[in-house]
Amino acid sequence: MDKNIENTMIANRDIDLLGLAKTLWGGRRTILTFTIIFTCIGLFIALFSPREFTSKTIMVPQATSSKVGGNLGGLAAMAGISLGGASGGEVIPPSLYPKIINSIPFKMELLQTKLSIEGIDHAVTYQEYYENHHSLGVLGGIKKYTIGLPGLLLSAIKGTNTEVKSTPVVNDGIIRIPLATEGLFNQLRTQVYLNYNDKDGYIDLSVSMPQALPAAQMTLKAQALLQTAIIKFKIEKAEDQLYFIEERFSEVEKVFKQKQGALAYFKDRNLNLITSRSQSRLFKLQVEYDLAFGVYSELTKQVEAQKIQVKEDTPVFTILEPVSVPNIPSKPDKLMIILLWLIIGTGFGVISFFIKVVFEELKKK
Repeated sequence: MDKNIENTMIANRDIDLLGLAKTLWGGRRTILTFTIIFTCIGLFIALFSPREFTSKTIMVPQATSSKVGGNLGGLAAMAGISLGGASGGEVIPPSLYPKIINSIPFKMELLQTKLSIEGIDHAVTYQEYYENHHSLGVLGGIKKYTIGLPGLLLSAIKGTNTEVKSTPVVNDGIIRIPLATEGLFNQLRTQVYLNYNDKDGYIDLSVSMPQALPAAQMTLKAQALLQTAIIKFKIEKAEDQLYFIEERFSEVEKVFKQKQGALAYFKDRNLNLITSRSQSRLFKLQVEYDLAFGVYSELTKQVEAQKIQVKEDTPVFTILEPVSVPNIPSKPDKLMIILLWLIIGTGFGVISFFIKVVFEELKKK
């Protein structure tokens, strides 16, 4: 009994599939029409999509010791400088690296990156390139005046000129960003990509641009800015302390030289000290000199110790993959675009045909 039911179900399934195939064959013209139209759209997009070149670099931030020691500590001890157990500065968590590259100061620096653009006989900044020289292309122009048309009309109604060329202004510690620059910031967000591999501990930084050489130049600039930001955060405390000690050292050095000069002058003028008054004066000058020398000597050691501390706190970056100029565009993937639109067209054709069949059945009923 069970065997007969199973055979019946298999037969019904075969009939259903055969019926479905016949139905689809009956709508082959509709399906083929949609497929051809959408494939042509995909071919148009693939041919006229702007090319993008992606340059990348991979680096590993090397962690420094939490205590000052090792070779530098041994050399300092030989020089009579005690480094003690001073700890290193704060460390930026790698999870915050994407926040750094998306920060306003970081993007302001990137806007001023000098680029060598094909067809321009002099170097221009990123901002100048996109404001004066970059072409939107066929698809960009269509997008701007179709999808972006409501935004343009709204800007015109409000009296806002989106093409104003300006730069951010810093006043009283507050940054004011013009609307045109805000658009460049949003564009940088899509072009600059950073990924931190928590498992292996490396940073993957890449930049996409319409031309290969500018992409490499932007990647190199972004890498340098990121390293500078990390180093600055790490050694900021140690550098502030070094600056304070050096200021005190300059003051003490002046006092020391004054005491040293006064003692030498007195000795030269009184080669034969015979009076008690002269000897008392010499003793006083000698005490003042010894005191100034002691403070001067101690601060000299502290200055050298703090310089070593700064060196110890400075992070070191190992470059696993240096920045290089890409030879092959990363976008667009023309074959994938055409294939995707072909599949979409076929799907729309099938759906359209079945909707047509359903409506015809409803009309008959």
